[in-house]
Amino acid sequence: MGIVIKNALAILPQGAEDVIQETSIYIEGDKIAAIGDAPEGFTEDKVIDGKDKLVIPGLINCHTHSYMSFMRNVADDLSFMDWLFGTIDPIEQQMTDEDTYWGANLAIIEMMKSGTTCFNDMQMNIHQTTRAVKESGMRAVICRGLVGSGNDEAGQMRLRQAYEERDAARDCDRLTFRLGPHAPYTCDDAFLKIVAQEAKKENMGIHVHLSESVSEIEQIQEKYGCTPIALAEKCGIFDVPAIAAHCVQVTEEDMDILVRKNVSVVTNPASNMKLGNGFAPIGRMLEKGINVCLGTDGAASNNCLNMFHELSLLTLIHKGTGKTPQCVSAKEGFRIATINGARALGLEKEIGSIEVGKKADLAILDLNTPSLTPRNNLIAGLSYSANGSEVDTVIINGKITMENRRILTMNEQLVYRKIQQIIERMGLDKKKY
Repeated sequence: MGIVIKNALAILPQGAEDVIQETSIYIEGDKIAAIGDAPEGFTEDKVIDGKDKLVIPGLINCHTHSYMSFMRNVADDLSFMDWLFGTIDPIEQQMTDEDTYWGANLAIIEMMKSGTTCFNDMQMNIHQTTRAVKESGMRAVICRGLVGSGNDEAGQMRLRQAYEERDAARDCDRLTFRLGPHAPYTCDDAFLKIVAQEAKKENMGIHVHLSESVSEIEQIQEKYGCTPIALAEKCGIFDVPAIAAHCVQVTEEDMDILVRKNVSVVTNPASNMKLGNGFAPIGRMLEKGINVCLGTDGAASNNCLNMFHELSLLTLIHKGTGKTPQCVSAKEGFRIATINGARALGLEKEIGSIEVGKKADLAILDLNTPSLTPRNNLIAGLSYSANGSEVDTVIINGKITMENRRILTMNEQLVYRKIQQIIERMGLDKKKY
């Protein structure tokens, strides 16, 4: 199908910078075929009027737990370990496969409606998130969460599930897979070494939580005599392409390890603040050359999956904590939310920017909104005034998945009904209204 977005403003890469220019974007199949003039032989099957619109590369949510969307607003104002082991873990133990499926559907609706076209997910119940991704048209990187101690059967079972899920989804080019050792406090060093060896053998990347809280630092220091990041390096976790979520409580030596091992760091400012874990030193990481990308974490700790909200926090809080308004500029923030995320996922040749030959993963924003009026500096507007409601149309892999704010690939009302049934069954609706 040939789609053309005619005469729209678009954010296009120009060297190390991004520029906004009025242009037309031509899509053939799943790719951007041309920018500016129509390619030879192009057939306009669908024309999108770009007047008063801004086209951006789809945002990339580099760390979340989509199944947690039905846990929104049920575990608030708790310390990190109380939140995780006192509230969230008991809910997870009650989850069925269908709960994961409907939770992932709700998460995808929320992300799509706020301009996210790809997410990196750590999940528990295999096949359910991939099922939701396939049906919705979304793009995702899936990581089966791994917990284990040494060569125990439970850890081995989870590894087998990770491979089973990967192998069952080879028919969908919007899905890729990594191994997801949860964290050093749920995986001992022997199991981390096994996961690292498996990742090498299977040519897979790794997605892991690291240095998220003070309690984690204290626990790992007491047990192993080093930081979580140093432990991960010793265990070989960084010997394959690795994404480290959070990295809030880090030392200069930790950051040097991340630079040396080319580890991408996913910062999740809302979740880190809400759980009282602090602020990652993002300004310092950028100075050191670490590839920083952006995530929301799960809705149980955020409590939303809106990347515009996260982008705003990213570009504001570090100015305040660093006491310099130049820290994480709007332009840096936009790249962190797009091409840096693609780079972290190993997908920079396919997504993350609007370029000929890349996948057509695009979000089209309505500029006739108060938040983006006047149109003085639209890249700044994405960080400092947009809220996600401006997203009018979404295209993923060359297919329109949302148009005029209506999702075309999913039954929203059915998803909402199913989520209500889940929370009623689990007793999570006790705090109604």
